[in-house]
Amino acid sequence: MKPAYLFLSLTMMTGTIAAQEAVPAERFTTCMAALRAESPAKGVSTAAFDRLTRGLTPDMSVLEFLDYQPEFRTPIWDYLAGLVDEERVADALAMREKWAAPLAKAAERYQVDADTVIAVWGVESNFGRNFGKRPLLTSLGTLACFGRRQAYFRGEFLSTLKILDTGDIAPERLVGSWAGAFGHTQFMPSTFLRLAVDGDGDGRRDLMDSVPDALASTANFLQRAGWRKGEPWGYEVVLPPAFDSSVSGRRNKRPLSYWTSRGVQRADGQPIAASDAAAGLLLPAGPRGPAFLVFRNFDVIYGYNAAESYALAIAHLADRIKGGKAFATPWPTDDPGLSRQERRELQTLLASRGHPIGEIDGMIGANSRQAIQAEQKRLGMVVDGRPGQKLLAALRATPPGR
Repeated sequence: MKPAYLFLSLTMMTGTIAAQEAVPAERFTTCMAALRAESPAKGVSTAAFDRLTRGLTPDMSVLEFLDYQPEFRTPIWDYLAGLVDEERVADALAMREKWAAPLAKAAERYQVDADTVIAVWGVESNFGRNFGKRPLLTSLGTLACFGRRQAYFRGEFLSTLKILDTGDIAPERLVGSWAGAFGHTQFMPSTFLRLAVDGDGDGRRDLMDSVPDALASTANFLQRAGWRKGEPWGYEVVLPPAFDSSVSGRRNKRPLSYWTSRGVQRADGQPIAASDAAAGLLLPAGPRGPAFLVFRNFDVIYGYNAAESYALAIAHLADRIKGGKAFATPWPTDDPGLSRQERRELQTLLASRGHPIGEIDGMIGANSRQAIQAEQKRLGMVVDGRPGQKLLAALRATPPGR
């Protein structure tokens, strides 16, 4: 028999938990009512709103991702090592051949670079392998009612309802990232409504199950963002000693003659064209790392996902698809990042030491990071949970159990 005070404590605790759980539910109900009233002005009838949101409940776990974006928090040598590796290039070449006809059609219709379209597909969903698994209505409904940027996510939530109401994509198929991006090339719902097109001629715009639709829609995005056919996104350059890096910046564009007059040279040895074309100097890792002159088309790629590291990954992958080489200047680190194949090898080595990694997939999640921290501590390394070449080399050299 429980003492009375213990029973009372448990009762109070249970009541507190129930009250805490009720707060999000009540807020969500109130928020949905407000969105329902707003929906007709956004092209969604109240009848459609009721039908599509029946039984909808929030998923508070998505709020944990709201302030975490790898494009801004991951060292750029880690970020690019996982996105532009030999495996991705080989897959891109295979996909370019497999989907040559719809890709060529899209590139010609929208006057954009086909390899950049393929690169977007590869980086965004690994060529359709990684769509994300979260129901869009649940994620966007939660973000529309809780956390920051609610006004933005309210618009995306209502856009999602409109997509479902028009029948382009079935409700059970509309899954994606925690933030609401979905499909082969990860459009946000409002972007879908503005720019998605029917690439296969079946009368629907389906980025989930139609590669031709996804390729054509991405090409349309690039064109509408201002892509200039036949012009490069940019190229790697070499800076002279003691270069004044204060003039750098993607937006700080100056004529090419300005850069050449200051001793900037192309890393591949080709001459910089003598023209007044405007270019900005991008130094993603500071003046000691790779440097790039970037043009208007780089800004177009940047518009797909507003992060310079992301735009550089797309641009570099497109160059690699064309047969280009890795960057000439190494990143300013003594511990470079790992390719996806190397990440899978690292996970295998961690699992062999008894760490519960889960699936060996090259995705460094919470389990992998905890295992990395444990091994870093054991090896006397800095304990930061980062997968790098030093840790991989150390584990390769040390058999399990030693």
